[in-house]
Amino acid sequence: MENQNNNKATASLVLGIISLVFIFFNMYAFVGIILAIIGLVLGIQVQKESPENGTAKAGVILCIIGLALCALSFIACALCVGGIVSNLRYFYRF
Repeated sequence: MENQNNNKATASLVLGIISLVFIFFNMYAFVGIILAIIGLVLGIQVQKESPENGTAKAGVILCIIGLALCALSFIACALCVGGIVSNLRYFYRF
C-alpha cells in the first residue's frame, strides 16, 4: 500500500510541476487547471493516509499554486481576447 501512496504522491508532484509550465501558454492554461485539480485530488488522498509524506505535501502546494496562477493567466487571456474583439467590432462596424 505504501508503494501506491508513493506513486500517487509522485504523480501529484509531477502534475503540479506541469500545471506550472502551462502558465506560460495562456490559451492552454485550462489544461493546467485540469492537471492541477487532478494532482490536488491525488495529493490530498495521500495526505489523508500518510500525513508525513513530504512528496505529497510538495505536490499539493505546487498544485494549489499552479491552479491559482493558471486560472489568473486564463482569465487575463480571455479578457485580452474579449477586448480585441470589442475593438474590432468598432473598427469594422459590425
